Amino acid sequence: MNPNAPLLDATRCPLCGGDNRCAMEVERATGQKQAPCWCVSQTFSAELLASLPVDAQDKACICASCLGAFNAQATP
Repeated sequence: MNPNAPLLDATRCPLCGGDNRCAMEVERATGQKQAPCWCVSQTFSAELLASLPVDAQDKACICASCLGAFNAQATP
């Protein structure tokens, strides 16, 4: 772990820095039960997940806007 690296904010999209609206992170932070997150009904391609910074992989959620933009760009 790099002690000089900024702390990862799991409530922020690792691609754009915007709010990822992750219900699982809200529940973790507040202790308040949340409805299932929007992302559980989505498909995230291996290519998209591999594009994340290494320190964010499996630690921060991609926002709906970045998912939509990636899918639109990937679909001819």
